Amino acid sequence: MAWLWLLLAGLSEVGWAVGLKYTDGFTRLVPSVLTIAAMGISLGTLGLALRTLPLGTAYAVWTGIGTLGTVVAGILLFNEPATALRLACIGLIVAGIAGLKLAHG
Repeated sequence: MAWLWLLLAGLSEVGWAVGLKYTDGFTRLVPSVLTIAAMGISLGTLGLALRTLPLGTAYAVWTGIGTLGTVVAGILLFNEPATALRLACIGLIVAGIAGLKLAHG
């Protein structure tokens, strides 16, 4: 169950990171409220995952999911470049997350 909490935490991190783009410096009410809610969900579910997962592993996976998802969202939503180097770096992040999951069991 901890890995599911951690997945939700990482996906919520993507939500608030992308949401920041839409808040316009927290001057738009609805995107700001949704972004703050996603922040709370992300931290809350990370805390639940940390009940059983090691801190270093959980934090690395959480930030990895957030980074990966935010980069992909930037490419899809904001037409950010999808160069070969960027995609290779995303692949390295995925490999690192998989390695941490395998190392933990």
